[in-house]
Formats: sequence, C-alpha cells, structure tokens
Amino acid sequence: MSVADGPSRPAQRRRQDGTLAVDTAAIVRLAAPLMMTNAIQAILNLTDTWFVGRVSTSAIAAMSAIYWIMSGAVMVLSGVGLAVQSFVSQAMGAGRFRRASQAGWNALWASALTFPVYGLLALGGAFLLHPFHLAPAVQQLALDYWQPRMYGAVLGSMGWAIAGFFNGIAATRVTMWIVLLICLSNVLLNQLFIFGLGMGVAGAAWGTNGAQALGLLCGVLLMVTGKYAARYRTHLTWHLRWSVVRRLLSVGVPIGVMYGADILGLALFQLMIGQVGEAPAAATQIVIMLTSLAYMPTLGIASAGTTLVGQAIGQGDSAWAARVGNRVIALCSATMASVAILLLIAGPVVIPWFAASGDALAPKTIAVALTLLWPAAAYQAFDGLYFGSSFCLRAAGDTRVPALTALLLSWLFFVPLAHTLIFAPGQGWIGGLPQYGSAALGGWLALMSYAILLGSLMLLRWRSNRWQSMRLVNA
Repeated sequence: MSVADGPSRPAQRRRQDGTLAVDTAAIVRLAAPLMMTNAIQAILNLTDTWFVGRVSTSAIAAMSAIYWIMSGAVMVLSGVGLAVQSFVSQAMGAGRFRRASQAGWNALWASALTFPVYGLLALGGAFLLHPFHLAPAVQQLALDYWQPRMYGAVLGSMGWAIAGFFNGIAATRVTMWIVLLICLSNVLLNQLFIFGLGMGVAGAAWGTNGAQALGLLCGVLLMVTGKYAARYRTHLTWHLRWSVVRRLLSVGVPIGVMYGADILGLALFQLMIGQVGEAPAAATQIVIMLTSLAYMPTLGIASAGTTLVGQAIGQGDSAWAARVGNRVIALCSATMASVAILLLIAGPVVIPWFAASGDALAPKTIAVALTLLWPAAAYQAFDGLYFGSSFCLRAAGDTRVPALTALLLSWLFFVPLAHTLIFAPGQGWIGGLPQYGSAALGGWLALMSYAILLGSLMLLRWRSNRWQSMRLVNA
C-alpha cells in the first residue's frame, strides 16, 4: 500500500501539487513540550545542587563525587522506561489502544521489579566509593545522600515508564506538566526535609524521592481516569504479563546499557582531566555546561521522532517511517550544530562570566575553554546524528546493535584514547599505553573522535534499513 492511498501518516502534509511531504512543523509541535520538559528537568537538577550547596561546601563536593556513578546506575536500570515509548507508539499506529496501555502498565511493573537491585546498590555505597579515596567527612556525606537516593531511585524509573506511555500516545504536554509538578514540589520538599526537619544532605535525597513519588502518583491517576481510561481501557490492562515484560526487557536493557556506558565513559573522561590540573578541569566543566544547552531541544526532537517513527511502523509503512526518521535526524544534527556555532561566536563574551575575577587561574581557564569550543562544536554536530538515529532505531526496537556499538566504542576506543592524549608520561592510570600529555585539548579531541564515529555508525545503521524487518506490535 502506498502512502498516497493509505490513511494519514504521522507528520504528513500534502503539497499544493498533491504530493506528500514530511511536515516539519508537526514534528516541532510534538517536540515543543518535550523541549520544555528537558528544560524543567535541568532546573530540577540545579535545584538539588543549589539546596545541597546551602548545606556546606563539603556537601556539594560529596554530591559531585557520586553524581556520575548514580546517573550511570539509574540509566542502566531505567532502560525499560525508555523502551516503552516504542511499544506504545507502534500500538497506536496499529490502532491497538489496549495493547498500548498494556505496554505502559507492564513497563511500570518491570521498573518496580528493579527495587531489589537499587536496594543492593544503596547498601553497597561504601564499597563503590572506596576506589576514589575521598576524605572521610566527604565520604560520609556522600553516603548520607547515596543511600536514601538509591532506595527511592526506583520511583524515577517508574516515572520514566509513565512518561514513555504518554509520549508514545503523543500526549507530550501531560509529561511536561508532570515534570513541572515534580520540579515545584521538589523545591518545597527540599526546604522542608533539609532545613525544616534538619536532615541535611539526606533530606535532599528524600525531597527528590518525595517529589518523584508525587509525580508518579499523578501520572498513574491521569492514566486510569477520564479520556485515557475510556480510550485505552487502562483500568482493564493493569495485570502483570511476563511475556510483555520479557519483550520490554529485550529492547530496554540494551538502551540502558548503551546510555550507561556513555555516561560512565564521560565520567572517566572528566576524572582524567581533573587529575592534570584545576584550569583544564574548570574549562572542561564550563564547556560541558554550555554545550548542554543544545541537548534540551535536541532530545525533545529525538523523542518526538521515536513516537512518529513508531506510529508509522505500527501502520505498516516503513517507507514513511524512514522519511520521517531522516527528517528528525537532520533536525537533531542541525539544532546541535547551530548551538555549537552560536557558542563559537559568543564564547569570548560568555566564557569569562564563569571564571572568578581576580582568580590567578582565571586567564588560563578562559584561554583553555575557548580552545575547547572548537572540538566541542564538531562533537555536538555528530552527537546530533547519534541522538536522532538512535531514537529512531529505538522506535523500531533495534537496540542491541546500537548498544553494542556504543559500548565497544566508549570503553575500547574513547576511554583508552582519552587516557593516551590527556596524560603526560608518568601520569596515567594504566601502564603500557602511550601518553602524549595534551591535557584537556587531548581529551576533547578523543571525545570529538568518539562522537564522529558513534554518530556516523548510528546513521549508517539507520540508513541500512535493517530495522524495517522488526515489529514490536503487529498491525
């Protein structure tokens, strides 16, 4: 069946001459609430940092020490919550609304079942922090935050499952309002637990847990009432089905491993640069913070692509899914490249704002940061290819090869190359590797090379069309 003869496809418009084209405006409209969601999430992270900073400098150092470990663990265990959007969007495209809600419920069940693993991580905090040789006071503060946060992290994983359901049915505004509720309640609960109840750093963790619990409750209530219950029969599909859970795990675990490996590789990259000097470390943090601005709109577009490509696949039209996916990938790459160009232009004005005036290291930090913007610009453009391609591949359920590709590139290419380029002879962590002593610039060149390879390989995987033989939900 051709696109012209079939029903309306996702993000489809008809030109004046009668031919069909991808509607870029429709993609942006769907992505806009997701962009806001990402911005609110960034504010949520900053809120936690700000509140912990009010406790003490040692408290913020403790949070920094465990941030990447915590993020990597949560990402690995939250893959099912990220995968459910693909199942739901394909079910929507196939017109199987009860199957969509069944996927949403079972993603919730699968996420809840990760609690024992989070519990073990909570109890093993001291073991995980031991290799970093933190000062005793800092390590105790880190553990005070780590343990309650790990116990409650399952709520975040379940929240991602709820978000995946609403994003999959294209109700992206619902996700935005839930995240806004979490952000606002997080402020109130942090103030209450940290200072009102005198719980200190642990109060920050419990405040975040409470806010996520409130958001999860709100999402479930919306899911089982009103128009969503009427259309998707969510009050009838809540039963645990192991066959559905297994399929969600088969797609979701590779997603979690892929992003977890990426995050942990970046964590090691920053630790390496931090070891060679304060100015390179500060410059790297500034550039990472500035380049992160590009991720808010890009991830919104990529997530919208998962929904639209998945719906087209569910309708049985892989050719249209390919056209929509190609447009999404182009938009992601163009968005990140545009922000990179703006940063190159504005860098000489903006970067000095982040260096303390009068600090002896400020001139060197600014000079290094301005140099790092160039490899960062190339890194961002190809990172756009990576996000756009991987999110579209996820819509088809094609996650194992992308995950293996990211894992091998991160740990067998990027991390060793960063070690080789950053450290001077005698500085490295691992003997036997050549060491060129290029400090922060070497690390960013390694990151740029990694992004170029990863983005290019993900695009090649998408353009190979092997995903067209995959189906998560039969039409």
